[in-house]
Amino acid sequence: MSNEQTPPPADSPQEQAPPSGAKRTAGDPLRGSRTSGIWVAVLALVVVVILLAVFILQNTQTAEVRFLGWTGTAPVSATLLIAAAGGALLVAAAGALRILQLRRRVKRERKRA
Repeated sequence: MSNEQTPPPADSPQEQAPPSGAKRTAGDPLRGSRTSGIWVAVLALVVVVILLAVFILQNTQTAEVRFLGWTGTAPVSATLLIAAAGGALLVAAAGALRILQLRRRVKRERKRA
């Protein structure tokens, strides 16, 4: 017996399957679609909402909040969520400004060319 393996025939499924890093073609039944992308996003959102509900239910203690002379009490979960939302807005604003800056630069470079 020989240790050499014979190559599979040309019609074998091994040769027809795209490599793992290859882009799938339109005829590929396993390619991603817009519907599958939305389905994944909905599942991710459901997981986030469940985790958020657990967070809120576990952090019902009140905390004193002071901001620009305003003083009040609020649940710890609400305080943290508002702070996180504010941080997310700051990041989104910085990202949007950077995108605008890059678009202007590209437009300027196209006019020069």
